[in-house]
Amino acid sequence: QAQLVESGGGLVQAGGSLRLSCAASGRTFNNYHMGWFRQAPGPGKEREFVAAISSSGGSIYYTDSVKGRFTISRDKAKNAMYLQMNSLKPEDTAVYYCGGTIAYSDYVPLSSDGIETWGKGTLVSVSS
Repeated sequence: QAQLVESGGGLVQAGGSLRLSCAASGRTFNNYHMGWFRQAPGPGKEREFVAAISSSGGSIYYTDSVKGRFTISRDKAKNAMYLQMNSLKPEDTAVYYCGGTIAYSDYVPLSSDGIETWGKGTLVSVSS
């Protein structure tokens, strides 16, 4: 059974760094477009796009609020994806999810609606 498992979350002070990992098992995700999404605590908060990387790794996308601070990458040999998060801010506090969708085309989904497989998430808390 295909599975994605996130790790690397935790509590960090503002300005600090964390590296999230997404490990895939049960099948290869090398032919998947992959992405990171997050959901902030509180009622009515939706799961929002953070970063995405194409199956080839040649196309990368970020939401504006994380550009210059976060870096997405993938290691096909390890069937894994990463999110390096630097200069963290309290507003980055959220549960971070990795997700993937089969790359039938070059279109990389930047919305949670386009994701087929999800991990269970890892909590990132940034204190001020």
